[in-house]
Amino acid sequence: MTCPRGGSITASSDDATGGGRPRLILGSASPRRRELLAQLGIVADEVRPPEIDETPARGELPRPYCARMAAEKAAAVPAVPGEIVLCADTTVAMGRRILGKPADAGEAAEFLLAMAGRRHRVITAVAVARDGRLWERVVETQVKMKRLSDIELNAYLASGEWQGKAGAYGIQGLAGAFVPWIQGSYSAVMGLPVAETATLLAAAGYPVWGAKA
Repeated sequence: MTCPRGGSITASSDDATGGGRPRLILGSASPRRRELLAQLGIVADEVRPPEIDETPARGELPRPYCARMAAEKAAAVPAVPGEIVLCADTTVAMGRRILGKPADAGEAAEFLLAMAGRRHRVITAVAVARDGRLWERVVETQVKMKRLSDIELNAYLASGEWQGKAGAYGIQGLAGAFVPWIQGSYSAVMGLPVAETATLLAAAGYPVWGAKA
């Protein structure tokens, strides 16, 4: 379930906040991920979105790609000893094909029509890093999108909600009306699986269920 890597946590790592709680750094600019963290009563001490190359390697499959992205994001976030870095990546997949963030409305329509009336996978990888160690988890959810009428498709494209979203949609927005069925984690489809994230943060020494002040 978790994959610690690298060396050990130093004895002083709990002093990152000056009050005994390690500082939590969220390596994502996504407001959805901040909202999902808030469900656990957690507010990141700082947001530091990393800049990495998100281009899939030639022939790279969706699940390994997603896990690699989360781990590379965690490695790219600058952190001082004792800080806990939380990063995630969400990938939409049709079979072996990765449906990334569409470049324009035409590509968004292509993605949506490919998924309409069929099931696809939403894969979210979470990576938590602290003092040279990395804890990881990948969560897959099966999602069925209904067939879309021209009116529905055009209205959705006109809304602009497809912009910046893997697979051209976010289940928490207008496109939620296109999804009659999922099997798996709703919060993972939104961008951060809450249960798995809580487990990883606790493993890294963050007081998920204790005092956070």
